[in-house]
Amino acid sequence: MVTRRAYDEGCAVAHALDLVGERWALLVVRELLFGPKRFTDLDGRLAGVSTSVLSQRLQELAGAGVLVRRKLPPPAASWVYELTEWGHQLEPIIMALGQWGNQSPQFNCEAPVTPASMALALKGFANPARVKNLTGLVELQLDGEVFHAFPQDGRLLVTGATSGQPDARIITSPGRLRPFLHGLTATSNSLRDNGIQTEGDRRTAVALLAAMGS
Repeated sequence: MVTRRAYDEGCAVAHALDLVGERWALLVVRELLFGPKRFTDLDGRLAGVSTSVLSQRLQELAGAGVLVRRKLPPPAASWVYELTEWGHQLEPIIMALGQWGNQSPQFNCEAPVTPASMALALKGFANPARVKNLTGLVELQLDGEVFHAFPQDGRLLVTGATSGQPDARIITSPGRLRPFLHGLTATSNSLRDNGIQTEGDRRTAVALLAAMGS
């Protein structure tokens, strides 16, 4: 059994790193920010992690009170992992780390990205001055995962699937949305040219991606 090393400092930052500073821990949290997932879901999204390391991280995070494991009611009846209320408080920290890391000259912005990571990026790149032009609910289907994006109090919110009826639907892979985060003008033609399928009110779908950037 691997013995974890601790910083042994009376510093809250050091203690936080004792809890979530191990490799893959914060990425597990990132994947759970939009709702519970099964072990196989996490294993499929975090392609570089071994099943043994993933199991260890889940046990450690559960032991720290960051997440819980529970069984879904029938007919699903499968075991899932989900963040606790305290675990959800890591979202702004993860968002801030992403914004900081995006400024690194060594950041490879062409590397693969998970649906949850792109959902967070949409929130982080949304310009409040442009979000006001978005007036509806957009459903994002990213490699089979479903998210809902909508304006609230001048900000863009992106959540897991809700009960709301979307005005528009975007169906694509996460990487195809990346150009719009980095300056590509969102139009019906640019969405189509980037292989992005839309359903419903296309103007609402365009308005979501047009809200990205400065």
